[in-house]
Amino acid sequence: MSGPKHSCGVVGFALNSNITPHIFKALRVIQHRGQESAGISFFNGESIETVKGSGLVHEVFNTETLMSMTGKSGIGHVRYSTTGSKANLNSQPITVETLHGQMALAHNGDITNADELRNAYLKKGWAFLTDSDSEIILRLLSKDPSCFQDPVKAIKNVVSVIDGAYSLTIMIGDRVFGVRDPYGFRPLCVGKLPEGYFIASESAAVDILQGEFVCDVAPGEIVEISADSMKITPARTCNSKAHCMFEWVYFARPDSVLDGKETYQVRRNIGAILAKECPVDADVVVPVPDSGRAHGLGFAEASGISYEEGFMKNRYADRTFILPDQRQREAGVSLKLNPIRSTIEGRRLVIVDDSIVRGTTLRRLVQMLRRAGAKEVHVRIGCPPIISPCYYGVDMKSREQFVATNRSVEEIAELITADSLGYISIDGLVKALGMPEKDLCLACVSGKYPTSIPGEAHRFQSRLDTGV
Repeated sequence: MSGPKHSCGVVGFALNSNITPHIFKALRVIQHRGQESAGISFFNGESIETVKGSGLVHEVFNTETLMSMTGKSGIGHVRYSTTGSKANLNSQPITVETLHGQMALAHNGDITNADELRNAYLKKGWAFLTDSDSEIILRLLSKDPSCFQDPVKAIKNVVSVIDGAYSLTIMIGDRVFGVRDPYGFRPLCVGKLPEGYFIASESAAVDILQGEFVCDVAPGEIVEISADSMKITPARTCNSKAHCMFEWVYFARPDSVLDGKETYQVRRNIGAILAKECPVDADVVVPVPDSGRAHGLGFAEASGISYEEGFMKNRYADRTFILPDQRQREAGVSLKLNPIRSTIEGRRLVIVDDSIVRGTTLRRLVQMLRRAGAKEVHVRIGCPPIISPCYYGVDMKSREQFVATNRSVEEIAELITADSLGYISIDGLVKALGMPEKDLCLACVSGKYPTSIPGEAHRFQSRLDTGV
């Protein structure tokens, strides 16, 4: 509820039948990853057509629009902007026409050296149509002379130039590719239908399309899909991985399995460990819907405190984070959630949420519960304090926006008007994920980054000033 905003979601299809119904459904499954705009690029038998616009998937693509879209290969995108403005021109997929043919690209993540690359190519006389880092990837790909003769070679050449986080679906003519960065920041998987293969950001899309899960795209891999087969080009090198822990804490659907770890079970693990690390004497555990539910259930099971729903969510008011200013977003909280008085009145509550970024939403929720008659309100958070910006595709860009900056846990509790506050530890989070710490990106809670970021500490260096 009060967590950071998602970046984007991508899909790609290659079938022996019309992709449109499938790609539309897949985008709706991953709608939670981006709610600003949606788009589909498809090969109509002669050329790539792209339909995109602002809004949710079902708002951009009505029945009439879908009926006019026919093709056997295509890619799709849902967007929440993290790099580049919210202008329609930054909606994806982005398409270009070259001397040898057309290409389209959909991107989840952020390219950390995008400004450097953009400035270098502007000096060479290049013109850019958007301020999105995704366009840079497509421009680099389109200028590679081997792109249409040997697309995998061209993609490898581009990957050697860009840094940062990227899960991509790419169309080169009628061919469909999936690419995951060498660290595996953002998820990507392959599914199979009777009609062919497809790529998606999350495995929930495979389940809901009643497909067969084939594999996760491993960090650094390039996969090409067709109606009849899939071909994987292995990663060039074996780096330490950097899976974004927020995918499990907050971003992904609970029913998705990312790199072998089911999101729902990880969240229950987080709640259980949080209960042991930050115990509290209370009457009832109340989750903040929706992402706090599994955390809250794990907390209740481990603590022995009963679990009850304490908020009614208005599912028709779930886009307040897109409102233009913070005051409007805060006011929108009361439209989203309303306390259930029978759960709350006269009781000591443990409110369990996934994370705290600014703290403004959680403060309003605590005060809402007090007005509904809560005797005590204790807050427990399934993510360590956020102290550092994300450069990899999460909308957390400056230290000034974080409530944990230069504040103790006690000071944050006072600010959000809670009786107490507890966060899971970094060690506890790693244990809940069940993955080696070296394979996770924990930069926003540790201040140590898996790639080289100017002015920031690398996770394997001991001192920032010496770079060692």
